[in-house]
Amino acid sequence: MLFWIIACLIVALVAATLLPTLLRPVAPKVAQAPDIGVYRDQLAEVDRDLARGLLDPPEAERTRTEIARRLLAADKAGLPAQSDSPMPVSRSLAALVLVILGAGSLGLYAWLGAPGYPDISRASRIAAGDAMREARMDQAAAEALVPVTLATDVPAADMTLIDQLRTAVRDHPDQVQGWGFLAEYEGRIGNYPAAARAQERLIALKGDTATVADYEYLVDVQVTAAGGFVSPEVELTLRRLLADDEKNITARYYTGLLYAQTDRPDIAFRLWRDLVTDSPADDVHVQLARGGVMDAAIRAGVDYELPPEVGPSAADITAAQGMTPEAQQAMIRGMVGQLSDRLATQGGPPADWARLISSLGVLGDKDQARAIWTEAQGVFAADPAAMAQLLAAAQSAGIAE
Repeated sequence: MLFWIIACLIVALVAATLLPTLLRPVAPKVAQAPDIGVYRDQLAEVDRDLARGLLDPPEAERTRTEIARRLLAADKAGLPAQSDSPMPVSRSLAALVLVILGAGSLGLYAWLGAPGYPDISRASRIAAGDAMREARMDQAAAEALVPVTLATDVPAADMTLIDQLRTAVRDHPDQVQGWGFLAEYEGRIGNYPAAARAQERLIALKGDTATVADYEYLVDVQVTAAGGFVSPEVELTLRRLLADDEKNITARYYTGLLYAQTDRPDIAFRLWRDLVTDSPADDVHVQLARGGVMDAAIRAGVDYELPPEVGPSAADITAAQGMTPEAQQAMIRGMVGQLSDRLATQGGPPADWARLISSLGVLGDKDQARAIWTEAQGVFAADPAAMAQLLAAAQSAGIAE
């Protein structure tokens, strides 16, 4: 209602500015009396007679005074006033202005606005988002809505192995390794609900020894089994992951997805924006965040420009598939060189430094990787989280213990 009150006041203000001008009559013209021209000619004649000496100055002044008196009287009397103001036209134009202001504004709002959408304050939207999260369906209900579509190109040997694993875990329900293999293979063939159940059992058997990767895989298969829906059960796992590591990429992506699904695009945008900025671009969850962050920004009303992707693009990867090993190696070296140059001149987040160290290790350039590792330690010495990320990269490159 407040929107309509403001809109009506604006239309009334504009109309109040324009209509008085349109409806104001044109200043009337007064017709000139015929005697006025005669008196003016007489005044001119007096001046001529005075110049020719036919009248002396005192007599000319008396005559001029008398004529001027009659001229003023005739001008005051005048003729009836006449107006050139086309009032019917002005009234029609005024009515047209009102129609344009009213109907035109409503038409534009119907086209560009959201008619019928009630006024919602920020506090109300936050409360509605909280209520939406609280009222979400559970994992089982979400999975029941999504049909299971198994891969059609699974080799017969793999299907035989999966059947054997199913029998093995049924006969030996406490066999940790069997549940781990089953969770992996069920996921490979697209049987995500079964993969989720197997992974849940695996984590339950492992207890406190369950790894971060175990929980990350569980979240992946649960969300996929639910058709992309982030359930309350998944949210509990995400909280656990973030409690152990607030920079966990998987947990940050799915937490953003949770808020995007519950009408809080502002939180989703902040999570995905930071994920895109400070995480390796080749991580699948970072790629998913890149795909959703622009929509979240638009829905949150934020002017945002997606930063360019560091590293090989999808087109580069496709092109590399048809290259010889030597050409692929040359392309990779070129990309690593570009990343190294950018970090040397512009700097970058620790994820980019870690990626460069790992890439140099893969290429076998240990000396260069060691030099970058040394430089990165000086840049991020005061950031424990960054140092942990860099140390992991250095270890993978074989240049740190």
